[in-house]
Amino acid sequence: MAKMEVKTSLLDNMIGVGDMVLLEPLNEESFINNLKQRFDHNEIYTYIGSVVISVNPYRSLPIYSPEKVEDYRNRNFYELSPHIFALSDEAYRSLRDQDKDQCILITGESGAGKTEASKLVMSYVAAVCGKGAEVNQVKEQLLQSNPVLEAFGNAKTVRNDNSSRFGKYMDIEFDFKGDPLGGVISNYLLEKSRVVKQPRGERNFHVFYQLLSGASEELLNKLKLERDFSRYNYLSLDSAKVNGVDDAANFRTVRNAMQIVGFMDHEAESVLEVVAAVLKLGNIEFKPESRVNGLDESKIKDKNELKEICELTSIDQSVLERAFSFRTVEAKQEKVSTTLNVAQAYYARDALAKNLYSRLFSWLVNRINESIKAQTKVRKKVMGVLDIYGFEIFEDNSFEQFIINYCNEKLQQIFIELTLKEEQEEYIREDIEWTHIDYFNNAIICDLIENNTNGILAMLDEECLRPGTVTDETFLEKLNQVCATHQHFESRMSKCSRFLNDTTLPHSCFRIQHYAGKVLYQVEGFVDKNNDLLYRDLSQAMWKAGHSLIKSLFPEGNPAKINLKRPPTAGSQFKASVATLMKNLQTKNPNYIRCIKPNDKKSAHIFNEALVCHQIRYLGLLENVRVRRAGYAFRQAYEPCLERYKMLCKQTWPHWKGPARSGVEVLFNELEIPVEEYSFGRSKIFIRNPRTLFKLEDLRKQRLEDLATLIQKIYRGWKCRTHFLLMKKSQIVVAAWYRRYAQQKRYQQIKSSALVIQSYIRGWKARKILRELKHQKRCKEAVTTIAAYWHGTQVRREYRKFFRANAGKKIYEFTLQRIMQKYFLEMKTKMPSLSPIDKNWPSRPYLFLDSTHKELKRIFHLWRCKKYRDQFTDQQKLIYEEKLEASELFKDKKALYPSSVGQPFQGAYLEINKNPKYKKLKDSIEEKIIIAEVVNKINRANGKSTSRIFLLTNNNLLLADQKSGQIKSEVPLGDVTKVSMSSQNDGFFAIHLKEGSEAASKGDFLFSSDHLIEMATKLYRTTLSQTKQKLNIEISDEFLVQFRQDKVCVKFIQGSQKNGSVPMCKRKNNRLLEVAVP
Repeated sequence: MAKMEVKTSLLDNMIGVGDMVLLEPLNEESFINNLKQRFDHNEIYTYIGSVVISVNPYRSLPIYSPEKVEDYRNRNFYELSPHIFALSDEAYRSLRDQDKDQCILITGESGAGKTEASKLVMSYVAAVCGKGAEVNQVKEQLLQSNPVLEAFGNAKTVRNDNSSRFGKYMDIEFDFKGDPLGGVISNYLLEKSRVVKQPRGERNFHVFYQLLSGASEELLNKLKLERDFSRYNYLSLDSAKVNGVDDAANFRTVRNAMQIVGFMDHEAESVLEVVAAVLKLGNIEFKPESRVNGLDESKIKDKNELKEICELTSIDQSVLERAFSFRTVEAKQEKVSTTLNVAQAYYARDALAKNLYSRLFSWLVNRINESIKAQTKVRKKVMGVLDIYGFEIFEDNSFEQFIINYCNEKLQQIFIELTLKEEQEEYIREDIEWTHIDYFNNAIICDLIENNTNGILAMLDEECLRPGTVTDETFLEKLNQVCATHQHFESRMSKCSRFLNDTTLPHSCFRIQHYAGKVLYQVEGFVDKNNDLLYRDLSQAMWKAGHSLIKSLFPEGNPAKINLKRPPTAGSQFKASVATLMKNLQTKNPNYIRCIKPNDKKSAHIFNEALVCHQIRYLGLLENVRVRRAGYAFRQAYEPCLERYKMLCKQTWPHWKGPARSGVEVLFNELEIPVEEYSFGRSKIFIRNPRTLFKLEDLRKQRLEDLATLIQKIYRGWKCRTHFLLMKKSQIVVAAWYRRYAQQKRYQQIKSSALVIQSYIRGWKARKILRELKHQKRCKEAVTTIAAYWHGTQVRREYRKFFRANAGKKIYEFTLQRIMQKYFLEMKTKMPSLSPIDKNWPSRPYLFLDSTHKELKRIFHLWRCKKYRDQFTDQQKLIYEEKLEASELFKDKKALYPSSVGQPFQGAYLEINKNPKYKKLKDSIEEKIIIAEVVNKINRANGKSTSRIFLLTNNNLLLADQKSGQIKSEVPLGDVTKVSMSSQNDGFFAIHLKEGSEAASKGDFLFSSDHLIEMATKLYRTTLSQTKQKLNIEISDEFLVQFRQDKVCVKFIQGSQKNGSVPMCKRKNNRLLEVAVP
């Protein structure tokens, strides 16, 4: 994918408005339209000042690559287009360079992308901080803590496939160089009720499904689990499988992450044993049983599950069984034991499962903290990352939503306070007059919930501790009495008459007007969930476990440390945790990421305006914009402001010599911008209205177009002049080269002409000298010839008497010798090629050499045949011998023979040695296999054909089944008497067997093969080699064969073949078998 363009400014090539502070006009509709416009163009990040709004795209975008990290590294916050990396870089540089502790608050509802945003922040910080083996190990441990916590704390909901069901705050600790040293994780309000019950369409925590899907059979057997999800009551089945989620692969990732974080093998095994025990707790069922005294009690239906749990946890079965059936209440020195009915037993079972899992999760967080905490005691800088549930408004809102929304009220309160504080500090730092900003202060809502005397949480705790009958209805009555006059509290049963006839407000509910909107809470379950009661008998049973991890999770079960004091309620614990969190956040410089979910379908490219509008309201984003732009909507340092707008003034363009502030003053005076629209700070220019900024941008855009036209004009003039000068220079060079070429060509012509004249003169001189030399030579030859003739005449006159007697014979012999010498010398140059099939031979020159000529031809042919044979290997000699044998047997006798001449004889057409299918057949044959071929065996009764493997060895002829390789018949070669076949172009043949032999009990064999010539030749040669007798090969269109006691005539007729090359055979009667051949 092509690298996306990097914008050089927030205002360049802007899609919509990159910073909502500059939005004009500012209202809910324009706010949503701006988000939608940017979302449609894959711009998912938008600023509100220094706050980042993140819209979940529900798909991967190419904006998180290492190149993007480098683009945003050490860059000004507003220098590039909005991005989560810009906020991460700003926070990291402030921590590293200015020694300011940072916190990044990530909020939004489930499915908005909070967890992914926290991962991106951590991955960016890990990418830009220092390197080194120790630093890399710390970074890897911090990053790998996420998969572990997600497996045990995340679940699939209707809104999100990986929803965090707990709040997480991580403090990452750095040294003075900005390198990570370690971290500390805090968790808030794990949704432990999900362990025992999940809404329709949702799942339990990921780890249960990952364990059953990804664990090996050995591990499942050790944990006494089965892979089938339907075996466990705590697992919902309607959404057990999630599209695009591989639970088995995620389990391997979690095990690897635990190893990287620092979990020992026995610790990881103990954790999985606790998870297995929680799963199996859900399978324990109870039945009612009446006692003699009339009290109802419960008994466990099937004790097999209880037995397996006790084996996993090393608990005495009788102790745990009693804890599920009885409850012991202690008051001072007295103990009272009461039986539990079926409903109470199920409550006790679920309470144990929830407590066991939630305490395991807290132990995991503490164990991870032990591994990732900083090992040095030097002063550390801290960056906190808060990933916590957003404001929740469901159809049915209970205690969990009440606690979550209380936390979001506190976060909104600190957000407004810190935002105003940051604005006020910047105004003071820049020496700008601070004006009071009106905004909604939600402290009144926080006080309604957390007030120590008449707050909702305080009254809930008071109701839970009150003796007597305590129910959700009594708690609601108390709220109606105490909070009736509060302007943000609404109840149908309160003293306030305006809600008596409000049909949208049920009698068993109360409504709180939060900063994000009104939320209706079902009072049912508030008291039980706040009590979070676990019977002491179960705590003591868990403490007695031989399992070290489980025992450590229940310290209150130790009889030696028994404490009759009531444990703190869930509400008070969470209130204390939130107070600690707020105190921690107020000591750090805040950075905000507001996550928005565009639709409920988890689909890309869908933007539901109503859903987004709802989130904008409860996140208070419009309120945030109004606070931000209550004074000045835009501020910028003087240097970048002057650099951006200097082209709008002739005095500042193209270079300003003085201070940047003076240049900006000259620029704004030249543009006649009203004085009330801007103010000059110490280092920044403050612009009050976005319209002023947009006016500057429009002027800049117009000026840039004018400058672009000017640049184009100058560039085109420069380009034309450069082109003209280049053409002129080129013309001079071309002319110089042409003149050089023309002179060179003229010189070559003159030189060539001189050479021609010189050659003609030299030729004339040479011919003249040659004529003179030839004349002298002819004169010498004539003198020599005359002298020779004269001397010959003189000698003949003198010796005539001596030569007359033998002259004729001598002359004849001499002439004959010269003729033969000439003949042999000429034959040397006229010899034919060494190919034995070359029949060319030079003609004889003289009749008397006829016999010599023929003998020489014969000797030469024998010699070149020997030379050709010497080239053959033993295997080739054998092949040619077989071909020669085939020629003697079938040439001019069998019509099929000519087509077989060019085909090599292979013999082993079936690779029995290599094919595992015929291993058994190969093992049963000890002799060398000469032929291995599939033939068609003709049935003696009806003429039909069957495929058989035909095997020829040194001593036997074998037939085997083609599919199974089983040997059907074995015939010694000594029992083969004759092979019969037709003279036609077919592959049909018969093998006659010796009468009375064991193999001839059923009669002779009839076959059809595509390699008839080869098979008959090899059978003939093998039989001759073994029996020293020639096998009779009968070639006739009619011959007799022996079928048991009958002799049958095989007759070949002209006909068509229906089954490929297999001849069609038909039994006419007991004495005739017709074979149709083409």
